[in-house]
Amino acid sequence: MNYQWYPGHMTKAKRQMQEDLKLIDLIIELVDARVPVSSRNPDIDELGKNKARLILLNKADLADERYNQKWMEYFKEQGYYVVKINSRSGAGLKGIQAVVQEACREKIERDRKRGILNRPVRAMVVGIPNVGKSTFINAYAGKACTKTGNKPGVTKGKQWIRLNKSLELLDTPGILWPKFEDQNVGLRLAMIGSINDEILNIEELALEVIRHLVSEYPGILQERYQVQEEEEPLRILEQIAENRKCIQKGNTLDYGKASGILMEEFRNGKLGRITLEYPKEQQE
Repeated sequence: MNYQWYPGHMTKAKRQMQEDLKLIDLIIELVDARVPVSSRNPDIDELGKNKARLILLNKADLADERYNQKWMEYFKEQGYYVVKINSRSGAGLKGIQAVVQEACREKIERDRKRGILNRPVRAMVVGIPNVGKSTFINAYAGKACTKTGNKPGVTKGKQWIRLNKSLELLDTPGILWPKFEDQNVGLRLAMIGSINDEILNIEELALEVIRHLVSEYPGILQERYQVQEEEEPLRILEQIAENRKCIQKGNTLDYGKASGILMEEFRNGKLGRITLEYPKEQQE
């Protein structure tokens, strides 16, 4: 499968972002804790190289806690500030304000020397589609200020949101780069739902999830679906279809339905906390 997804409004959004960078002090970048590198947009590092940077490991509750800690260390070593959060439940949000102040300490100090007191830090919130930006902003602001949705690419225009006396946020549309040079990046994004399912082969995707789980999280599939994990991935999918009564006309197994069940339960955390990529891969 070849993974590509780059709606036209994203090119425009990138140009707009270059303009907006002149207005801000800090880039807050949301990534998905299950795929922290694959869910980053490489353009953002280039665009924001002179700005303070904060990475939020969102959906940390769906990712393996061992690796959440390792990813935090990894990004800190790269010079980023990092906070792990779950914007749906609000976990971790209280710690952000102090980290923002720390990340922008030099700017606040410069302002103070010039006699500018209490000017809010202006932050741009960025991230690829479906990583949870709008949900984060709504949760952090405590009111529904941006439109949220579970479809990639719901946020289209930019808007400023004043959170409190010391922080203003600029929301931006999610940007995905035009080409996944590494097809594993596209695969991982497809697995977590950041690429529109309508353009994917859901059965191939389910087989990839099965391969990963058998290799990195043995026992999970057996416990959830009563399958034999030593079988080939296709046979495991077949067993899931049998055990979940996914039958279509003609009394044949419905692989599509079984794949849909697996993908939904994997994405919603019903199979447990699972991480799909690891810091050690970045150092190889």
